Amino acid sequence: MIRILTAGESHGTALVGVLEGMPAGVSIDESYINHQLMRRQQGYGRGGRMRIERDRVEIISGLRFGKTTGAPVSLLIRNLDAPKWRAILDPFGEGRDIQKITVPRPGHADYAGAVKYGFDDIRNVIERASARETAVRVALSTIVRKLLEDLGIFIGSHVLQIGTAGITDRTKIDRLIRKHVRVASCAAYKVTEIADRSEVRMLDAAAERRAVAAIRTAKKQGDTLGGIFEVIVTGAPIGLGSYVQPDRRLDALLAQAIMSIPAVKGVEVGDAFENAGRFGSKVHDAFTMRSGRIRRATNRAGGIEGGITNGEIIVLRGAMKPISTLANPLPSVDLLTGKAVRARYERSDVCAVPACSVIGEAVIAPVLANAILEKFGGDSMEELGAGVPRSPGNRPKS
Repeated sequence: MIRILTAGESHGTALVGVLEGMPAGVSIDESYINHQLMRRQQGYGRGGRMRIERDRVEIISGLRFGKTTGAPVSLLIRNLDAPKWRAILDPFGEGRDIQKITVPRPGHADYAGAVKYGFDDIRNVIERASARETAVRVALSTIVRKLLEDLGIFIGSHVLQIGTAGITDRTKIDRLIRKHVRVASCAAYKVTEIADRSEVRMLDAAAERRAVAAIRTAKKQGDTLGGIFEVIVTGAPIGLGSYVQPDRRLDALLAQAIMSIPAVKGVEVGDAFENAGRFGSKVHDAFTMRSGRIRRATNRAGGIEGGITNGEIIVLRGAMKPISTLANPLPSVDLLTGKAVRARYERSDVCAVPACSVIGEAVIAPVLANAILEKFGGDSMEELGAGVPRSPGNRPKS
């Protein structure tokens, strides 16, 4: 089964990742990984760090002549900002002249992490708890994503809301998604291409204007904004996941993946929160026959029932809290002196919801791939491709 491990600090020499369990024979283009890394760095409201870093992947092992070998894939992404931090993060130095950070920022892992590991310098927590780690996860997951695309399964995303500025009428958005689904199983990727044209990754121009204005206001006030993003998957066959044990339910595993993204505090599958206030007759997706196939009249379940894919589009939504580092800091306490002070300000973003949606696409790829491997097996793409059904809703990319 596929497993991902990451290492590295936000301002260290590099971020390092290992991808274990990939079948042999998956074709990988370095430029495709770099493209996904670039997408993660985009979005109105990003901070100065994005002007410094130009994330590029360096493959260390597991690929030969552009194809996976079945061995662990290892890679790294160098931090271009690292030289300025060498003395601060020296692996073997004594750190005598380095000022310790003792003032935690509300909303971060600073305080809890320092208490947990017994640190007298919060810098240790800051460096590893940073969302910078998601860059290497995007790189590793893009390799897994390519496996899924070769099997006709595509992942996409878009932003629904930033602050209070959101899409008020879902009808147009749903119509756009359905339009592309009728054409090809790569519909999720087509939706993503459209979202990428927006600087906040919204599919509605009016909502985009409101969101940009809200981010601009937050920046002037020294504040930050969160929001809601939606990840969709098209082409997934019926039967991924299982109801027989709770830890095999696909919706639970996908929710865990989305929740693993820093600052994400909530997840829903389909119309979960709206459904909670409706009668059952207005929630459950009735069966119908369409073109000789059993389908659903609606998709309020988000493509998963009983922990199993049901053949409809998988729909996941993540709620990202506002970024915790504020240019106008909140009250805090100096852990060394016990005195009330203002929290530290570390260089940060005003809003990273568009980037978070791209990360959301990435982190669910290993979960879906493991569900495929569990059901269909195979140590190579040749074996795996022979087992996955090629139904009209799950065609390989042309």
